[in-house]
Amino acid sequence: MTQFFTAADGARLAYDDRGSGIPLLCLAGLTRNMADFDYLLPYLPDVRLIRMDYRGRGQSDRTGAASYTVPQEGQDALALLDHLGIAQAAVLGTSRGGLIGMALVAMARPRLLGLCLNDVGPEIHLPGLERIKGYVGHNPAARTHAEMAAKLPRNMPGFANVTEARWLEEVRHHYDETPDGLRIRYDPALRESFLAAFTGPPVDLWPLFDMAARLPLALIRGANSDLLSSATTAEMRRRRPDMIFAEVPDRAHVPFLDEPESLDAIRRFLAVLA
Repeated sequence: MTQFFTAADGARLAYDDRGSGIPLLCLAGLTRNMADFDYLLPYLPDVRLIRMDYRGRGQSDRTGAASYTVPQEGQDALALLDHLGIAQAAVLGTSRGGLIGMALVAMARPRLLGLCLNDVGPEIHLPGLERIKGYVGHNPAARTHAEMAAKLPRNMPGFANVTEARWLEEVRHHYDETPDGLRIRYDPALRESFLAAFTGPPVDLWPLFDMAARLPLALIRGANSDLLSSATTAEMRRRRPDMIFAEVPDRAHVPFLDEPESLDAIRRFLAVLA
């Protein structure tokens, strides 16, 4: 059941906390929400699975473009752990959530038990970045969930063997159906923040990755990803030969996390922490 806590600046942020065992803080993608991890829930019965909607996403307050940043979202994640009285947690970060996870290594490494990255690394591959720039902050042209779900197999190159029911679930997770058509379930001002983050010289994130030395680490990659290149993946594995790794066939950005390869990597990651 969705609950709420209040951040230091007064923002009301949504979260879900269920199960018992190792605390696993699940951080979603850029425009997405806690529903990103619905598919994973049935497979981790012995884990305390904690999810949140970042500010401006899902059921959390919209606080303006200037606040939609990785450092702020990292602070909000730590505030949620404080609210729940959790001293340490493992982090599973999908895309943007993985960048937040790497930031948390620098911000509050003692709070982390380990980090599992879902299709993201210290370098963002340009084709994926350009694709995201094309849609972030815009409502889709489709007017109904069913209409958009029917288009996704053509609009999501790199994905194969995905059922119609799964595409429909995806659409329902991230868009509201209204009399005026589908509406994104996040603040359109996120576009302004996202574009601002990629103006100016690129930021070197490899030092953040390297700061995770001796911290249990796992990486899941969609075999057809346009955001996490094979070259970046190879360099991550070179720097961390002990890193648990899985590549998921028939998936681009991002794997759903209930694929056998994803589940195997997550279970191996959690076993290291036990």
